[in-house]
Amino acid sequence: MSTASPDLNAASRAADLDRSASEIVDVLVVGGGITGVGAALDAASRGLSVTLIEAHDLAHGTSRFSSKLVHGGLRYLATGDVATARESAVERHLLMTTIAPHLIRPLGQLLPFVPGVSLRQRTTGAIGMALGDLLRMRAGTSRRTLPAPRPVSAANAQRLAPGLVTRGLRGGMLSFDGQLVDDARLVATVARTAAAYGARILTRVRARSLRADGAAAEDALTGMRFDLRAQSVINATGAWAGTLDESITIRPSRGTHVVLDAADLGDPSVALTIPHEGSISRFVFALPQLDGRVIVGLTDEDAPGPVPDVAVPTEAEIAFLLDNLNRVLERPLGRDHVRGAFAGLRPLVDTGAASTADISRRHLVTASEGGFVDVLGGKLTTYRRMAEDGVDLAVSLRGLAAGASRTAGLRLVDRRVPTASAPLVAGIPLSREDVVFAVRSEGAMTASDVLDRRTRVGLVDADRARCEPAVETVVAETLAELV
Repeated sequence: MSTASPDLNAASRAADLDRSASEIVDVLVVGGGITGVGAALDAASRGLSVTLIEAHDLAHGTSRFSSKLVHGGLRYLATGDVATARESAVERHLLMTTIAPHLIRPLGQLLPFVPGVSLRQRTTGAIGMALGDLLRMRAGTSRRTLPAPRPVSAANAQRLAPGLVTRGLRGGMLSFDGQLVDDARLVATVARTAAAYGARILTRVRARSLRADGAAAEDALTGMRFDLRAQSVINATGAWAGTLDESITIRPSRGTHVVLDAADLGDPSVALTIPHEGSISRFVFALPQLDGRVIVGLTDEDAPGPVPDVAVPTEAEIAFLLDNLNRVLERPLGRDHVRGAFAGLRPLVDTGAASTADISRRHLVTASEGGFVDVLGGKLTTYRRMAEDGVDLAVSLRGLAAGASRTAGLRLVDRRVPTASAPLVAGIPLSREDVVFAVRSEGAMTASDVLDRRTRVGLVDADRARCEPAVETVVAETLAELV
């Protein structure tokens, strides 16, 4: 690792922006989601000079709206996409054992044998879990990290997920996967690690157009326009990639989640895996979080038309998630139980499939007609491999002097915050120290950055409203200290 600081803040942004406008770097990465920061880390750790620009904030678009799983691809096995499932299992192994064990925990996932889950769904689910365990073994993940799947009795199923329906409960199958502490934190942590290797991370800098040797850019804070020059360019803007490369067609798919109080489901200690009615390849998951919430998702809906900065859940999708969850609960939950809802856009490559659910989640890395590299599709779990492939192609296309990727063996930096004082707002686990760290070290510049992307307080509108005034004050004070 270089001697550069991993800290990202307004002061480092200003200095890096001045240098970037006057220098030629080896790699310019466009997009500050998980793929973009992954590419920045991959390139910088090979010894290449790197600048990353992001139009908004880190993890502003899709990366903060995932199910927060680092998973082995059970659904891919069900659809016969073994290659994607195998790749997911390998990348999960690297993340959980080498790259980010401090950001991921094992999470039990229970397929309940209740009247709403058919015999065919139970059988194929159990087979899929067994096949997934084979992929776990092939990836080298030990059972200490991810225990083997096993059947559980009705009593144990009820203990693990107390909200389950009791009448007709016949136990279930329990398997294990990886769960991120937070997807947005992963993005910030990868970005900080890239900075530690010398990458310049510039948020609120928009690419107006791309070319093989750079980009026309604009500082969103001042409106100043300038040119960025580079030996190679990687377009990692996900669902927005088509706005910078008209030769590709992205077919965004909206994935919606709802946020519930864990107490309304009996405080489950495992996730629930609920097959869609009549399906063996599509599921709704109820995923317990560390903050006393349960996230339920997700949908897979076509999202045609202009790509919004932030997708909005529909009431139909919220109702769909609740209906599927209620099929396995003793006490059905209504719309009034929903504490929050969010949606992200999957950056799927249009293949002409009838439904976005039928489009492969395997990523595509390609050279554009303009001479830059497009990184498309993929999943959060496989971000590292996507980034590696993108940098490999950039190095090959532009003849850069760089070795092989090193990121499979690089541990991400730790997030070290001083001992927290009392919460800023009673009942919400957010301290002044958390906010200061977000501004001083993680690049946050507004209360929204802190509430929506450095913590997940913003997932619940009521909590966000309660915290916003206090967070705004601390952000302003900390920014003033940095000037």
